[in-house]
Amino acid sequence: MSRISPESLMKTPEVGRDAHPTAGETPALRKPGASPLTPKNASAPDRSAGVAPAVAGASRPRSPLWATVVATFFGVGHLRPGPGTWGSAATVLLWWLLGRWIAPGWQPWTPALLALAAVLIGIPAATQVARASNRKDPQFVVIDEVAGQLITLIAAPIAWQSLLLGFILFRAFDIVKPPPVRQLERLPEGVGIVIDDVGAGLYGLAVMQVVLHFGPLPR
Repeated sequence: MSRISPESLMKTPEVGRDAHPTAGETPALRKPGASPLTPKNASAPDRSAGVAPAVAGASRPRSPLWATVVATFFGVGHLRPGPGTWGSAATVLLWWLLGRWIAPGWQPWTPALLALAAVLIGIPAATQVARASNRKDPQFVVIDEVAGQLITLIAAPIAWQSLLLGFILFRAFDIVKPPPVRQLERLPEGVGIVIDDVGAGLYGLAVMQVVLHFGPLPR
């Protein structure tokens, strides 16, 4: 028969230690309904399975391809620096190349027809691109410079002197924006983007015709 030693009777069993705290020890508080076997630092079950993560910002709709091609004038608006200057220069160069193939009787008024087409197509195209980019007047939209530059070249001879002068005049008025050009750019969306350059082109046209009639440039 085994003997029970007095030391074994003095030991406190490990199990049940939390249930009977010793003197001076504060019993651990337990939340109602919590299991005593649940670890203290155990994380709650993940209920986010299958839920798509929050998107930082809603994606903006992309402008149609035709609007991007027209508004940037076949990508010229992406050239740097000064995309507006590149748009004007490309217009002058194309008119110099194409104007030679047009009958002389149509040459003075063809820029007016092309400018009208640029305005009618450019306003909705610029509106679409401006909405997609969330900008009032994106710098890469240069169809407005195309329209304004063509207006300045109306009834001007296809010679390097007049083409260079027309380029300088339009760029100057487009940058300075004398009244009411600056007020026109406050119009909404594509109308404001395009019409202010139409005003600058009309200024350039007026000065160009004065120089052609009273200046040294050939007519």
